[in-house]
Amino acid sequence: MYTQDPSFWKAGAIATTLFMSVVLVALTIDTLRQISPGGPRVPSYDVINSTVTYQYDPARGEYAPKIGGEDLIFGHKYSADEAAALIAKGKQVIQSRACIDCHTFFGNGAYYAPDLTRAWMDPVWASFPGPKRADKLARFLMSPLRLGARPMPNLHLQRDEAEAAVAYLKWMSAVDTNGFPDRFGAPAPQ
Repeated sequence: MYTQDPSFWKAGAIATTLFMSVVLVALTIDTLRQISPGGPRVPSYDVINSTVTYQYDPARGEYAPKIGGEDLIFGHKYSADEAAALIAKGKQVIQSRACIDCHTFFGNGAYYAPDLTRAWMDPVWASFPGPKRADKLARFLMSPLRLGARPMPNLHLQRDEAEAAVAYLKWMSAVDTNGFPDRFGAPAPQ
């Protein structure tokens, strides 16, 4: 019987490996297209120069980031290269301070402190003094106030580090995460 022949199993293993390799390459190419800055779901880094909000999209049946007109952070319009460098520095600041040990980003990390995926749009910033959200966030990161039962430690950030982290948080809020976190900042259903 042909199932007893080792060449049958060898040919099947080779064919399956080749087929799955093609599938893996196709999925990798599509995933890279989806997650690369400037792609359909991840905005380019200079989105930090724009208004970023979170609104219900009835066509998709979920909340999604909406990019609007110009909304400069720290009174500066960043070129694409400047924005990329600032966001890279912000990511480095967040990684070097191990923020993921307490917070979650895109659902990954710890659940001790708030999820930071949409931190830029968090309604809590409206209660802080000052006219500009970016300045409020930067001041908080440099000198955290006790909010709730779990205080944020002072990470001893310098102003440039805080500004870079804020830029990263604003960019991250503009990433389309298919409605995650659900209903963030939205009014409670009636």
